[in-house]
Amino acid sequence: MARSNQLGKEGEQAAREFLISKGYTVRETNWRMGHLEIDIVAHDPAANRLHIVEVKTRTVNAPRYDPMQTINARKIRNLVNAANGYINFYRLPMTVQYDVMIIFGKGPDFQIQFIPNAFQPPLRRLR
Repeated sequence: MARSNQLGKEGEQAAREFLISKGYTVRETNWRMGHLEIDIVAHDPAANRLHIVEVKTRTVNAPRYDPMQTINARKIRNLVNAANGYINFYRLPMTVQYDVMIIFGKGPDFQIQFIPNAFQPPLRRLR
């Protein structure tokens, strides 16, 4: 396995552990629908809310580097489409929130930055 793939898996494991420690239930990891993927699907039972979590793992926290720049319009569109597929497949009557987790460092001493409600789905125009 490539080193970056291993780092990504370790970062996703740290993200899952973080969410569980906050009371979330992790429903899925790396859920796929065609070519679309959701890193983590979690449920917050207190709010009955489904969380679609994008995880970005990096070895260093460079001052000029902003991992949120990788969450562009295409990535948002893909996450929203995958989330809609997930909700329809499981027929879930829950609100959805899109979160981002940025994991810095090397395991097991990761630094975790959790960005709840990092973006909203784009509005669609009526024709």
